[in-house]
Amino acid sequence: MPFSPHMFRIAFMAAVTVIAATLPLKNSRADALVVDLSNHLVAITTGFTGTDVLLFGAVQNEGDIIVTVRGPDQDMVVRRKERTVGIWVNRESATFKNVPTYYASASNRPMDIIANDNVLRDYRIGLEHQRFIAATDITEVDQKAYRDALVRNMQNVGLFNQRPAKISFLSNQLFRTDIHFPANTPTGTYMINVYLIRDGRIASVKTTPLVVSKTGVSAEVYDFAHRYSALYGIIAVIIAVISGWVASVVFRKG
Repeated sequence: MPFSPHMFRIAFMAAVTVIAATLPLKNSRADALVVDLSNHLVAITTGFTGTDVLLFGAVQNEGDIIVTVRGPDQDMVVRRKERTVGIWVNRESATFKNVPTYYASASNRPMDIIANDNVLRDYRIGLEHQRFIAATDITEVDQKAYRDALVRNMQNVGLFNQRPAKISFLSNQLFRTDIHFPANTPTGTYMINVYLIRDGRIASVKTTPLVVSKTGVSAEVYDFAHRYSALYGIIAVIIAVISGWVASVVFRKG
């Protein structure tokens, strides 16, 4: 009998229930928080169209949960366009250091109700509290404008979520949420932080990694393109020329 995704999730939640039953008693020093993923590897193949990863867990006592997912950091350039003689051209630009290539969050309640701005800022929870540092020497006003444009651009391509996803509590202890990875998800190691919050304070934090990697033919092409970029470019040009010639022959016959 095939093991359906629904049965797969039920099995995971059953495992969490067993783990929750073994959590320390209430008078223990540490707040127990158990977290895991349905899959620690997102494999990007040639036909990859995006996927969801189930995050589930259990808490010892009642509390709020916030989840953040941060992709690998890289420097990003934001360019300002101006209309010149009826044509949009790039003008000034700003470079931001260590920007996550992917950022998403989730919570069981609105974050501003769960904790105040000081706590969220200290733990860099939420897009508005990410420290995007401009390497370019610009004014504070321009830096904010470029930063807002960077966030909008990443939201438009689906790599920054526009609002936190919903975390569902199945009981007072068990919780779950789905993390969506779109088709254009960058490869690398992602860090997933799960925060247990009580009375506006961080009671416990769990961090778990997730790897996004190319597999199969797409991985081999990607590796070849980066190892032998010049040769890959030549081959691409040759293929384009041959394809154009074949197409012209076919249409000429038609």
